[in-house]
Amino acid sequence: MPAPISFRGLPKCIIFVAVAGAMAIHSAGQSRPDALTKNGTIAAVKPWIPAKTSWGDPDLQGMWPGTDLLGTPLQRDPKLGTRALLNDAEYAQKEARAKLVGDDAQDLPGNIGSPIWWLERGKPTRQSSLIVEPPDGRIPPLTAEAIKLGEARDAKFHLTYGVERKVHGSNDSWIDDVLALVEPYESNLYDRCISRGVVGSILPGEPGGYNLGNQIIQAPGLVVIRYEMIHETRLIPLDGRTHVGSGVRTYMGDPRGHWEGNTLVVETTNFLGGKLGLLSHGGGTPYSDDLVLTERITRVAANTINYEAIINDPKTYTKPWKIAFPLHRDPNYQMVEYACHEGNYALEDILRGAYAEQTAAESAGKAAK
Repeated sequence: MPAPISFRGLPKCIIFVAVAGAMAIHSAGQSRPDALTKNGTIAAVKPWIPAKTSWGDPDLQGMWPGTDLLGTPLQRDPKLGTRALLNDAEYAQKEARAKLVGDDAQDLPGNIGSPIWWLERGKPTRQSSLIVEPPDGRIPPLTAEAIKLGEARDAKFHLTYGVERKVHGSNDSWIDDVLALVEPYESNLYDRCISRGVVGSILPGEPGGYNLGNQIIQAPGLVVIRYEMIHETRLIPLDGRTHVGSGVRTYMGDPRGHWEGNTLVVETTNFLGGKLGLLSHGGGTPYSDDLVLTERITRVAANTINYEAIINDPKTYTKPWKIAFPLHRDPNYQMVEYACHEGNYALEDILRGAYAEQTAAESAGKAAK
């Protein structure tokens, strides 16, 4: 199995690109200039000296929900080109949409009938996309290898379901995956309440979402990150230990952290490839087991941290890409148990329906003979 890819050889312009994707630097009740101006230049922001833990590490602890990111797409509208921020008119439209509630919100794109009160709300950001590198805010093209694997998956499901199946990859969305239930274990891992992966766990749903809590807890030599949806918890050691052997693979990978000044840098390898993608809820083209995820978390104000993640998977994407956005602390946000398995009646009903249709088709075929 190939060794994990190191970022040391990548150009610094990729790794350390200073775009923060309109990371609004503000604390509760106090607004500060955006780190990224409307013309794409970096604004001068007074350095903020973070508090330290009792053992001397920068203090990142707190509840950092992703509610302000709702309505911000992962990929930028191609019409916006390389513009990282929305203009006043575009932002006003986004604000108006965020205020829709009840029946007024039922026709929003992507609404699949969930009660609107499930969806969380926050203050909209001017950020035009969560992807900030490449400059057009779009996921880079797939490699020839990834395209071939995707075509094989789609061919497999097209044989079962015909033209009703979309050609975007067998893990593209929850509706595509329930169509694959003639082989139930091909269903999306999110539908099965197993995992959304690291990136899928922190991204907000598009266009709406719920259970968006992110909590950071620290101890000497250790950082813990909890995600509310699917109740994932990552334990990130800071003691310099090496990654586990390549034969050990998990959905959330094997993280290792260190401090670069006030920034927590986390490199995660040893992912279980071919299972999850990098879109919200772990959808999209599945990444390979060569994926290396490099995250940088920096507290830039009392109630703001900047988060960025560089995705480097040369088997799947033709070049690395990066997401970046601010998260704002909300001490009143409460994470509750996500009892997905216990209440997952949808998947049980889907399986029953799929098997009933399969049985009926088989019976009809026998009767026709």
